[in-house]
Amino acid sequence: MTSALRRATAFALVGFASVIAPVAHRIFSPDIATLLAVSPFFLLAGSLHFVESGVVFELFARPGDRRDGRLYGLAGFSLAIAALVLLSLQFKMPVAVPVAATMSLAIGNVGAHLVRAASDERIAGTAGFVTGGFLAGIGGFVLSGSITGAFPSFPEIAFLAASGALLAALLRSMLFERDDPLVILSVGLLLWLFSDLAISITATGIAIALAITVALGYVSYALETASVPGMLTGVLLSLLTIVIGDYGWFAMLITFFGGGGLASKFKYDEKVARGIAQENEGARGSGNVLANSLVALFAVLAAAASPRLTGVSPELFLFVFAGSVAAAMSDTLSSEFGGLYDAPRLITTFERVEPGTDGGVTWQGELAGLAGATVIAVIAFVAFGTIEFAGAAVIVTSGFVGMTVDSLLGATIEGRWVGNQGVNFLATLSAGIAGAVLALAGGLVAF
Repeated sequence: MTSALRRATAFALVGFASVIAPVAHRIFSPDIATLLAVSPFFLLAGSLHFVESGVVFELFARPGDRRDGRLYGLAGFSLAIAALVLLSLQFKMPVAVPVAATMSLAIGNVGAHLVRAASDERIAGTAGFVTGGFLAGIGGFVLSGSITGAFPSFPEIAFLAASGALLAALLRSMLFERDDPLVILSVGLLLWLFSDLAISITATGIAIALAITVALGYVSYALETASVPGMLTGVLLSLLTIVIGDYGWFAMLITFFGGGGLASKFKYDEKVARGIAQENEGARGSGNVLANSLVALFAVLAAAASPRLTGVSPELFLFVFAGSVAAAMSDTLSSEFGGLYDAPRLITTFERVEPGTDGGVTWQGELAGLAGATVIAVIAFVAFGTIEFAGAAVIVTSGFVGMTVDSLLGATIEGRWVGNQGVNFLATLSAGIAGAVLALAGGLVAF
């Protein structure tokens, strides 16, 4: 057993102590249960200040801990568990969440190290993490339910476990080992949110959703349209869109992912020669995926929470979603195809600029962008009976608004105050807002 695998196993054993939360919840009053469940983790974190060497230090020490001479990694891990346990016993977070969130990360790490011992491929380690985290998340919910007697349905458990494992894997791919406390807390808060939404899903539905997202992840990585973090981000967003939205929402999102990825690969060598190619051979990273999809993700979650939590019609958020995705598609196609043509003009002054200049547009790129928005609108028109011709026109218009805002921001503030990803986010946000405003103004939805 390698030292990394041994350390991951030791952390998993500490994480298993999170099961004290459902046990204490079942037996004691909330205040006593909180004291009994949280104290061991605080005591462990405090006692580690005095551990500078020996068997325990050698077992848990990460490279950073060895430099500092303190087990800060284990202390942070313990305090993060304590924070989730406190939230579960005092603030109505389901008591299964601390167990599932902690074990998703801890067993996920063990799974990643087990696979890496046999393969050096990064994607193999990621697959080991997600698989281990997924199974551990299911185990955490089942174990907690057997103690408290509060069982979600198995499809809901599978969805929560998959979401937690994918988020944990995504964060672990971008952060350092010492950031595990942030991963635990993030996964815990996500699971709490989804538990509160009371999502309804069937066994067939979650099976199809998982199969589609796994296939999507494999294809995007095999075609090199996304990096590992970008692939994980896309898979997680796709899973949430299918389960919380439905297949119509997913069809729009996957069209952007697929179309945008292939557009980046189109005549890539020529784009490299012109200095306009995407980095990493066109493979999109998590930042790029999130910048273009964060507004859409918000719209999916807001639609699921309506009208119970927001009091707003879910139909309104469909236009926010479709408008933001249309903008992302429009901007991507206009950039990837328009950049192949000479003599672009700056959108603010119409003076000629070099290809690839921020804010530079060509008529060919504008047409490609409009075509991209139209594709998204057609999908919405076919998939949703409530989206008629007027609704499709709103989506196309929203996409054009977002594409234009992207060019305007590129010509004015990009590179000075915000980067490309910030501009992409603001463009999709403006398109989502435009979709909502136009739908309300046209009487297509009621607020």
